[in-house]
Amino acid sequence: MTLAIHGIAAAGGPFGSPQPIAREAGGLHTAIGYWHHEDRYKNGTEFVTRQDQVYSEAGYGAQNRWDIYARIGVSNLKIQDAFSSTNALTTTSNNDFDENWKFFGTLGAKVFYPFGKTFGMGAFVQGTYSFNSLKDDVSGTSGGAPYRAVLTVQDLWDVNFGIGFQATVPYGIRLYAGPYVYYSEGTASLSTNVPGLQFSTADTTIKNKTNAGGFAGIDLPLAKGFRLNVEGQYSERFSAGGAITYTY
Repeated sequence: MTLAIHGIAAAGGPFGSPQPIAREAGGLHTAIGYWHHEDRYKNGTEFVTRQDQVYSEAGYGAQNRWDIYARIGVSNLKIQDAFSSTNALTTTSNNDFDENWKFFGTLGAKVFYPFGKTFGMGAFVQGTYSFNSLKDDVSGTSGGAPYRAVLTVQDLWDVNFGIGFQATVPYGIRLYAGPYVYYSEGTASLSTNVPGLQFSTADTTIKNKTNAGGFAGIDLPLAKGFRLNVEGQYSERFSAGGAITYTY
């Protein structure tokens, strides 16, 4: 069985400003961040997915032109109405899939070309993988008989590619925006077949429908070595978050 489920992605968080975080002479940076991701898919009925992520990041860059980075963090996953029944004889104890704080990892790289001191543009690639299976259970009655079933979502991954345009304004503040494309995929299965539920015991391929979006953000200096990055993304639904970075 193959079922297109649009928008369940192992969301990797913000893309950041096109200009690398590292000092021009080269060096390391670290960061801590939070990201709230929303998306949705359709399969007869529209479903909304939500993720909240907390992560740490480490990266290296040089020459004000390139940067590579890695993140490790924890994330939840909520799928609205994942357990809603379409069969009048099947009842459910809860409608939404809800799993908390599983580990994920992200790898990314970016290149940047400045057009003088004010404007520049760059490109990036970023991929994320969820290391753990995510599970939630539902119970109820079907045709008068009780049941309990567990929905498992696993092997979630995504890859993003985008182009960003940046303007550096007074006080070292960076404003940026641009388009991106992405692809996400995973599998889902239900431990027991229940009439009226959206999933079955067969592995279901889950993938996004909308492959393009846009992002915009601001990156501003704080105390020496520290910067604050706030970003928003839109593809089907709005996602946003922020990070505090430190450059060594």
